[in-house]
Amino acid sequence: MMLLELLGRGGWMMWVILGISIIALAITLERVIMIYIRARLNVGAFMVRIKGLVENRKYTEAIESCNVRSQHPLPRVLKAGIAKANRREKEIERAMEEEMLRAIPPMQRGVGFLGLLGNSATLLGLLGTIFGLIRAFSGVSAASAAARQEVLAEGISMAMYTTAFGLIVAVPILFFHMMISGRVDKLLIQIEEGASGLLGALAGRLKEPKSAVPSKQDGVNAS
Repeated sequence: MMLLELLGRGGWMMWVILGISIIALAITLERVIMIYIRARLNVGAFMVRIKGLVENRKYTEAIESCNVRSQHPLPRVLKAGIAKANRREKEIERAMEEEMLRAIPPMQRGVGFLGLLGNSATLLGLLGTIFGLIRAFSGVSAASAAARQEVLAEGISMAMYTTAFGLIVAVPILFFHMMISGRVDKLLIQIEEGASGLLGALAGRLKEPKSAVPSKQDGVNAS
């Protein structure tokens, strides 16, 4: 009831800011579950295993090791590269780049919009302040001398409520936007470093005589 009373005092702009907070909360929860829980992966241990298998030409086992339950993009990117282990380095690199282009957008989904919501909450709070001041001074000019003080106080109160509520909503949104953006950037760095590590592990195979390279027929089935 107290919240409803405050929203009523702040005018209709308070309801708009409340709507923004609900949308931002939904996006934040979905992103946190996606990139912190579902995309959890011990990247260090995973890369050690994959590189060891690749260096020992156990390509089938390496591909199977990429079939992890985590939704981290790195296993899918490396799997695309290992599947081309019998090809030239450029083809391996191109396969991983193509998989990156498919894997990265789901990681970044909603992050930019979350930042927009945070900035919008701040600006709408300021806009509500302007409306409150306009209401206050317009009411003062039209009210009687006895009612002017009450009308002025009501308009200024409306202005302050919208400003405060806009900042209360915007600050947590911008904090979570920064936190989620940092996590996404970390995932991208892990993907790039992992792809480079796989190319390095395959470099020895690429430099060996052609007879030592897995044939096209057995491909990634060599172990």
